[in-house]
Amino acid sequence: MPKITYIEHNGTEHVVEADAGMTVMETAVKNQIPGIEAECGGACSCATCHVYVEEAWKEATGEPEEMEEDMLDFAFDVRPTSRLSCQIKITGALDGLVVRVPEKQF
Repeated sequence: MPKITYIEHNGTEHVVEADAGMTVMETAVKNQIPGIEAECGGACSCATCHVYVEEAWKEATGEPEEMEEDMLDFAFDVRPTSRLSCQIKITGALDGLVVRVPEKQF
């Protein structure tokens, strides 16, 4: 099972095992990661699952598609590594992925 590290704004780390095929957002909700609100449940219709992908993982997670880019316009403190975690599908290639949770979601 791939492991994902979520780092809260205050530096607290949560390392969790993820099921391949789930999203980074679904895994966060399943493991009660603070700061991932996921109000739309993964429909890419809000920006409450915003995360910062660590630079080393940016290529592996890919670039946001147009719909995700549009939703990121509503996110707090968007950065070049910003992604909506509902749009990052977990595969074995993402074992060790590190994402940071913003100070707030909106």
